[in-house]
Amino acid sequence: MAKIPHRLTLTEDQMPTQWYNMRADMKSLPDPMLNPATMKPIKKEDLYPIFCEELAAQEMDDRTAFFDIPGEVLDIYKMYRPSPLTRAYDLERYLDTPAHIYFKFEGNNTSGSHKLNSAVPQAYYAKKQGLKGLTTETGAGQWGTALAEACAFFHIPLTVFMVKGSYEQKPYRREIIRTFGADVVASPSDTTEVGRAILAANPGTSGSLGCAISEAIEKATKNAGYRYVLGSVLNQVVLHQSIIGLEAKIAMDMIDEYPDIVIGCAGGGSNLAGLIAPFMRDKLRGEKNPYFIAVEPASCPSMTRGRYAYDFCDTGKVTPLAKMYTLGSGFIPSPNHAGGLRYHGMSPILSKLYHDGYLDEARSYEQSKVFEAAVTFAKVETILPAPESSHAIRCAMDEAIKCRETGEAKTILFGLTGTGYFDMAAYQSYNDGTMTDYIPTDEDLAPGFASLPKVSGIQE
Repeated sequence: MAKIPHRLTLTEDQMPTQWYNMRADMKSLPDPMLNPATMKPIKKEDLYPIFCEELAAQEMDDRTAFFDIPGEVLDIYKMYRPSPLTRAYDLERYLDTPAHIYFKFEGNNTSGSHKLNSAVPQAYYAKKQGLKGLTTETGAGQWGTALAEACAFFHIPLTVFMVKGSYEQKPYRREIIRTFGADVVASPSDTTEVGRAILAANPGTSGSLGCAISEAIEKATKNAGYRYVLGSVLNQVVLHQSIIGLEAKIAMDMIDEYPDIVIGCAGGGSNLAGLIAPFMRDKLRGEKNPYFIAVEPASCPSMTRGRYAYDFCDTGKVTPLAKMYTLGSGFIPSPNHAGGLRYHGMSPILSKLYHDGYLDEARSYEQSKVFEAAVTFAKVETILPAPESSHAIRCAMDEAIKCRETGEAKTILFGLTGTGYFDMAAYQSYNDGTMTDYIPTDEDLAPGFASLPKVSGIQE
C-alpha cells in the first residue's frame, strides 16, 4: 500500500473535467416530476419559465452519464479546488479505533461550504443565456453566500430570500451575501403574495426553506428576464456536486484505499449525493458494495420518519411535484434548530436510491449529540465544523467506535461540508448548556402528512 499522508490534494491537472450523473446507471429511475396544474409529467420546456434552459436540460436528462464541465466553470473551480482529502489520524487515536477515517473538506472557500460547486455553473449558465438577474433562497446562509459570490463574478443581480430564523441568528452570513452585492430579504416577507399569505396564516413564524423557495420563485416568474436557482435537492445540483466524490475517489485510488462506509449529512441531499456519486456508480454496476449512510437532524427527519410520496417542493405549492421522502411542504422546523438541514423533503435521486435499498441507511441525531461530536472534532483535528457537517462527524465517530468494539479495521469516508465560524451562537448555546433537543412527535408530523397532495394511482 502506498504511504498514506495526512492530507492529499490533487493537482489541477488531476481534477475531474466532467460531472457524473447517477441516473444514467440507476436500475430504476426516480418518478417524473409532475406539473401541478395537470398532474402530468413535466417536460423540459415546462421548466423554462423557472430555470435556465441548460439547467432545465440537465434536470431532465437521465441518460447522459458524464457532462463536460465548461472551461469558464473549471477556471473558477481552480481558485479553490481540488479540495483536500484528509486522513483523520488524530481522531482515530482519540477514539482508539482500528478504522481508517477520511474526510473530504469542502470549506476552503469564502462561502465556507460545498455550495459554491453548484453556484458557479448555475450563474455561468444564467450569464450565457443573457438573463437580467436571479433569485434564490438560503437556509443557514451558505448557499446564499456561494451564489452571491458566483453572481458577483459574472455580474448578475441576485435577490436572496433567507429563512427568517437564520436571518436573525446569523447576521454575519447575511452581511457576506450583501458584501458580494446581493439583496437579502428575511422570509417569509411582505414583498411577495405568497409571503404575505404565509405570514397571515402563521404570524411570527421563523420560516422554512419551503417558504423561501416560494417567494424566490414568485419574484423570478413575475420579473421578465429573471430565473430561479436552487442550491440543493434538484437533479442538476446533484450533478454539479459530483465533483466532490469524483475527486475523493481519485485521491483514494492513489493511496490504494476504498471506503467500506460513506457518510454524509442530509438536508436536501446535494453534498451527500455528490460525495457518494462515483462510489454509488460502482455499487449500481455491481463492482463494489460500499455501505452508505445519510445523517439528518432529529428535529427535521425527512428520511427517517417521512413518507415516500409526491409532494410540492415549496410551502406555497407553486413548484412541480417531486416523488421524495417528505414531511409535507408545510412542515416548519423548530426555531431551536441550529443548522441548515431544515428542508421538508429529500433529493428525488437519493429518495429513490434509499427506497430501493442502494442508499443503505438513514440515521438521525439530536443536536446536542451532534455538537458534542463537533467540539471533539475541533479539539483533535483543529477544524471548527459547521453544524450540518457535524451530523456526519457524529455518525463517523459512532461507526469508528463500533470498529474498536469489533476489531474490524474498516475504511470510513465522510463529508466535511463546511466550517462553523458563523455558527457561534449555536456553539455558545452548547457550551453554556442551554441547547435543547426538540424531536417532533407523531402528532406534530401528522398535519404535514395529511396535507400531501392526492396523486391518484401513484402515491404510496
